Order: sequence, then structure tokens, then C-alpha cells
Amino acid sequence: MIKPEKTINGTKWIETIQINAEERATLEDQYGIDEDIIEYVTDNDESTNYVYDINEDDQLFIFLAPYALDKDALRYITQPFGMLLHKGVLFTFNQSDIPEVNTALYSALDNPEVKSVDAFILETLFTVVDSFIPISRAITKKRNYLDKMLNQKTKNSDLVSLSYLQQTLTFLSSAVQTNLSELDRLPKTHFGVGADQDKIDLFEDVQIEGEQVQRMFEIETQVVDRIDHTFNSLANNNLNDTMKFLTIWSLTMAVPTIITGFYGMNVKKLPLAGMQYAWMLTLGISVALIVAMLIMLKVWRKM
Repeated sequence: MIKPEKTINGTKWIETIQINAEERATLEDQYGIDEDIIEYVTDNDESTNYVYDINEDDQLFIFLAPYALDKDALRYITQPFGMLLHKGVLFTFNQSDIPEVNTALYSALDNPEVKSVDAFILETLFTVVDSFIPISRAITKKRNYLDKMLNQKTKNSDLVSLSYLQQTLTFLSSAVQTNLSELDRLPKTHFGVGADQDKIDLFEDVQIEGEQVQRMFEIETQVVDRIDHTFNSLANNNLNDTMKFLTIWSLTMAVPTIITGFYGMNVKKLPLAGMQYAWMLTLGISVALIVAMLIMLKVWRKM
């Protein structure tokens, strides 16, 4: 979808969302955007990047934003969105229709302090970076709940939720890191050349916000990994205790089986077979052997 033109302090803004082949052709024919650029900026596998074409004086920005697969389960990945300055016109590409990107664009458009297209781009990036924070807080809340539940009673659903958290943190922390690296590089690119004080302040604001978000996800990743490690250790210990109990129980049951099996043989004149209370004697022998075995296991610290 190619939305109607808007204006940012005299600069045209063309907003695109999930464009199809016909709309790609329109961008090529009507606005003169190269086909390779369109393919690049709408590729869902692209990572954060900034490209300046000195021949065309074009500037291309690619950044990563959070994309919800299942908000209730906190399952997130990241998807790229692009901004292209081409022949004095700003084009934005939100091929995955990311809600956070749409919110960031219109928040920057409605901001009365945004008086240039450069400020619009930086304000958009600031809001996109800021959109990671509510997800981090939701992860913290979910992590605290899972930590409590796993310490009380282990459920498969809780383990699946913990796995989802680890996957989400992997995607988001990687995206935050790459975004921050690009934000640190932007002031040194053509986009930052000749920046006035207002633009420098915007650069610093976006970088500081990116660093804060990065620290939040680093902490969450470390805590969730420790919870997972602790749970695995507890699960292994519980399994060892269970196996030890079953082993001792099987050894205990093996003793009377051996004794009774011996006296159950169809052979004449077995030892003690002629005694009146032979069955009680064999029972006593079984009990004595069981007690002796348990004492030996205790002495050898196997119990």
C-alpha cells in the first residue's frame, strides 16, 4: 500500500506498507527509485544498515523493530523497516506492517518540535528504540512469575514459556545491539556531516536511549539464563535422587526373590527343608540380608 503524500516541513513523505509488485513498479516509474533499492529495503532478512549513494545523493536507513508473533506468550522476533531519502523526498518502507513503526512515524509527524526531515528520522528512531522497553518490562514480569512457579512445581507449560522468553531475548537483544552500533555510527556518516546543535542533541538522545535498552536486555538475558541453569541443576538432582531410590528399592526386592527362588526349586532335600518353621527362617534370612545390604550402602555413602 502506498499512502497519500504527506509533508514534513516542506519535504514530501511517501509512506509504504506491504507493497506488492504493482506498487513496486509505481515507485520505479513515478519516483525513479532503482529496482535493486526497492528489493533491498523490502527484504525481511536485512539487518541494520546505513548507505549513502554519492552519485544519486540518496540516503538509505535500515533498522530493526520488534515484531510480535504472540503477545500473550511474549513471542517476539524482529523485522526491518527502511527510510529512503531520494531526490529530496522521504520514503518509508514498513513491509511487515510493524505497529511500533507506524506509531513511531506518526508520533514524529505530530511532534511540534520536529522541524526538518532529519529530525523526523531521528525522532522516529528514538521512538522505535523506546518501543523495546515495554517488552523488556513484560519479560521481567513473566520471568519473576516463572521463577516462582518453577521453584514450587514444575509444569511443561512453564518450561515452554521459559523457552519462549529465551528465544525472544535472543532476537531482541541482538536487534538492540545492532541498532545501537548503527546509531553510534550515524554521526560519522554523511547524515551527520555539518549537524547543528539540535541535531547533535537528537543523536545523543537516541544513543542514550539505545544504551539504556541494551543494558535492560543484557540484564534480563543473564537472569533468564541463570534461572534456566538453576532449574536444569535442580531437575538433574531430582532425577539422580529418583534413580538412587529406584536402584535401592530394586536391590532390596532382589534379596527375597533370590532366597524364595532358591527354595522354590523342584529339588529334594534342600537345606532346612525338613524344619517345621523353615519358611520363617528363610524370611528371617531375607530380612537380615536386606538390613545388611542397606547398612553397607549407608557406610559406602550410596544412600
